[in-house]
Amino acid sequence: MTTPSTAIPPLAPELRRALLEASTATVSIQLLKRGFRFAAVNGVAPLNPAAVRFAGPAYTLRFIPAREDLATPASVAQKDNAQRVAIEDIPAGAVLVIDARGETRAGTLGDILAARLFQRGVAGVVSDGAMRDAPELEKLALPIFCAGMAPPPSFNFLYPVDINRPIGCGGAAVFPGDIVVGDGGGVVVIPRHLAEEVARDSLEQERLEVFIRRRVDRGHPTPGLYPASDETRAAYRRWVEAGRPEEAPF
Repeated sequence: MTTPSTAIPPLAPELRRALLEASTATVSIQLLKRGFRFAAVNGVAPLNPAAVRFAGPAYTLRFIPAREDLATPASVAQKDNAQRVAIEDIPAGAVLVIDARGETRAGTLGDILAARLFQRGVAGVVSDGAMRDAPELEKLALPIFCAGMAPPPSFNFLYPVDINRPIGCGGAAVFPGDIVVGDGGGVVVIPRHLAEEVARDSLEQERLEVFIRRRVDRGHPTPGLYPASDETRAAYRRWVEAGRPEEAPF
């Protein structure tokens, strides 16, 4: 049922910094260029708009529909309860990604479990289900993305069965160790083996778009500018070589 968290390698600090600098919109474009069309987690939004930026390896938790003899109030105290195992096993810096089957009638986490995750240094939480105790979670400095809010606990409709297995979350395939990034624009999942090159090219795209935006703000039309033509890219390179001055060479 479970795989230890030691199977998930941590995210290198320099790679994490690069991914935090790039927007999820830019990351999604870089993934699209590589043929990945379903990398964004659909239907989730942050509970706390002041806590949205995160990047880290995925640690997964999977729920199935509740079965009445298993999903009981007493079940949450069982040592092998996958949800409680996940809370204590997930490593610092990882992102808890929850497959709740899109079930929004019950909360997959509440304030006490979320506070424990925050205390343990988790980078973020993403669930395609709901959260409970939303007024408390909205104050927490832990990025939490979910599909809604609900008062009942998870066992009212769901039963946790697996950790660290491939899951689906909001239409995105998530494998343990994949790199999950989030910001105010949403959440995107990067296959682990592509993370370094996606981060590198995302930063370059962000810098090019700063140059393009400055030209747009000065009244330049978009044809040949966005997407960038060879002429625009040549001007961009001159701007980079000049140290990226505020007054770009046009």
